This record gives sequence, C-alpha cells and structure tokens, in this order.
Amino acid sequence: MSHSRQSTDAPVDELLPTRRSLLSRLKDWDDQESWKDFFATYWKLIYGTARRAGLDDATAQDVVQETVVRVAKGIAGFKNDARHGSFKGWLLTITQRRIIDYYRRGRREIPVSSDDEGDGSTPVLNRVPDPASLDWESVWETDWQRNLVDAALERIKARVKARQYQIFDCSVLKGWPMHEVTTKLRVNMGQVYFARFKIRSMLEREVRRLEREWT
Repeated sequence: MSHSRQSTDAPVDELLPTRRSLLSRLKDWDDQESWKDFFATYWKLIYGTARRAGLDDATAQDVVQETVVRVAKGIAGFKNDARHGSFKGWLLTITQRRIIDYYRRGRREIPVSSDDEGDGSTPVLNRVPDPASLDWESVWETDWQRNLVDAALERIKARVKARQYQIFDCSVLKGWPMHEVTTKLRVNMGQVYFARFKIRSMLEREVRRLEREWT
C-alpha cells in the first residue's frame, strides 16, 4: 500500500492535528491559510442568514464581506469561554448587526443599541426588532449545523477517491435506491456499503473536529 493511500484512509483528526488551534491562529492577520479556511467554512452560513432576513444577493454578499472584516478587527479580543460566550454566538451577533445596518441604511430605521458587538454573551437578537420576523436563534442553530456538515463534506471530498465519493453522494446525499446506484455507477453492493461506511465515519469525525475548533 502506498503512502498516499495510507494518508487517505487515516482518521481525519490524525491528518490535521494542528487545526484545533485554528481559532487562536486567526488572531494573526498574516495567517492567510487560516483566514482562507474561515471564509471557506462560514461564508455560506453568513450569506444564507442574510438572504433569509430578506436581503438580495448583492447585499447579502456585502454582509459576508463586512462580517469577515468585523471578525478580523475583533478576533484579537475575543475569548471563547463560558463567561464571554461562544464563537458561534459572537458570529451570529456580528452577522445580525451587519444585516440590521443595511435595513437602517436602505429601507427603514430600526432602533438598535449603540454599543459594539461585545463578546457574544448578550446577543443583539434579544434587544432589537427582527427585520424580517426571523427566528434568529433557531435559524442560526439549524443553519450552523448544516453548514458544519457541508464544510466537512467539502474537505472529505478532497481526501477520498472520486469514485467512492460519487457512490456516497448518489446513495446517501441524493437518496438513490441501491439498484439504481449499482446499475448507473456500475458498482456492486459491497462497494456501496463500504463507501457509505467509510465516508459516514469520516464525516462524524470531521464535524466533531469543526465543532471543537469553532464552538
């Protein structure tokens, strides 16, 4: 077995042992790789929340950019602990304030507290009206979990054989029946069961790792 095959089959946590400190590494503005990873992981979550709040595509893209800028400016002082709140809560607070800013500028005046995002322990969602009657907490929690799975799948896709991921995608993500998978992809049931087991196991580990990094 080649070295590359061994790396592909290794547990995700062993492949990336230094990634657990990613949140702290964001405090270094020159760490382009960590910031690239942050953007790739969370831009869809921020964008989706802005769209759910009623903003159009271009404005939602602007919210993404401005949220990332605010995170960059505030990350040095952020503390991810029980007293100050989670990164997840802090990111929601920043995202919501950026959305509210656009409503204030472009549609109607919304009374908003003048203090800064703070540390996430007293979210803005408890103090201001909702621009689009959005249940911020439940929507954010649902989208956060979905976003973790999507981000994990993107990373796993780059680590497994294309054929195995195709089998997993069709049989699990797309929900094709077994006979359709085996017929259209020209594989046997054993290959299907193996791909399902392998990628599901990797997915569980990767989601747990992402939760440790960011929450």
